[in-house]
Amino acid sequence: MYLQWIELVYSVLVVCGISTVLAILMVIADATIGNYGKKKLIVNNDKEFEVEGGNTVLTTLKEQGIFIPSACGGRGSCGLCKLKIDEGGGDYLPTELSWITKEEQKDNIRLCCQLKMKNDLKVTVPDELLEIKEYEVKVDKIVDLTHDIKCITFVFQGDDKMEFKAGQFVQLEVPEYELCEETVYRAYSISSVPSENKRFQLQIKYVSNGICTTYVHKHMQEGEIIKMNGPYGDFYLTDTDSELIFMAVGSGMAPIKSILMDMLERGINRKATFLFGAKNTDDLFLVDELKSLEKKLPDFKFVPIISRPEESKDWNGETGRLSEILPKYLKKPENTEAYLCAGERVIISYKQKLMELGIPENKIFYDSFG
Repeated sequence: MYLQWIELVYSVLVVCGISTVLAILMVIADATIGNYGKKKLIVNNDKEFEVEGGNTVLTTLKEQGIFIPSACGGRGSCGLCKLKIDEGGGDYLPTELSWITKEEQKDNIRLCCQLKMKNDLKVTVPDELLEIKEYEVKVDKIVDLTHDIKCITFVFQGDDKMEFKAGQFVQLEVPEYELCEETVYRAYSISSVPSENKRFQLQIKYVSNGICTTYVHKHMQEGEIIKMNGPYGDFYLTDTDSELIFMAVGSGMAPIKSILMDMLERGINRKATFLFGAKNTDDLFLVDELKSLEKKLPDFKFVPIISRPEESKDWNGETGRLSEILPKYLKKPENTEAYLCAGERVIISYKQKLMELGIPENKIFYDSFG
């Protein structure tokens, strides 16, 4: 028994010793092999920056005041931060290839949250992204919409204001706190109307252990000053007379609500139907507000749908999945545009169903979230 105990202690000491040596080697490697020194970053053959090597292109551009959309905050799980690398990109990384098509590879399109500044780099940034700004905004009001969705109103400071299109999104930055050792940012669609350019609203759903949503739901306070940048995105209403079908679940209501309120303000009276899905009645919100739009927009109809109706609740509305209810409200698919906002897998299923019902693929627009 005594010898077994000695062997156990010895094994533990050996493992600890190996772990310590490996940790020291990693520190040395990070300080030597991983130290790429100063690098040159050239943007659009116009702007030149001397930057620290080793950081991602996404982070490096942000440090120079150039903001690239990244709904996932640079984790490589959204595929938004694509840029053309003219020189110095090197070989594609495995983490990029699932997002980059063969055609994009021919044009040297890279995922800049994965590509690091190991060499001098020339990059092409679209002009519209060079107009993106970072702002400091005050948390003016926090309202519970459901048990897990909050509506936050932010107010710009001083003379700042932001011009945006209904349907676009911003990137919200949260400071260091217990779940993260550095500032991080995530993308959220604006739910308010563009005419209110001195303030904006976001609808943010809590995700268990989500870095940004946990901060918003459990730490953010009214009166707090926080950073954001934007606006981004091309999920906004086209200038046609096609009929409209909107489909969303949960906090995916945000950009569609913005579009509908903007239609009201601008006097756009296209025939429109909004199918909004929720698991049960407790997950429904802003129903009265959206129903009131039916009286103000002559050809608009709001259809809340419950997928799991409770026996204890009196529900007389539609029940089932959005894709099951869809055919009932889609009358002229060949002359209809669809606008979708949900998780990626749900978007794929909605898109497939819409195409089966006759809506052309080029008339299906979507904003997916995790």
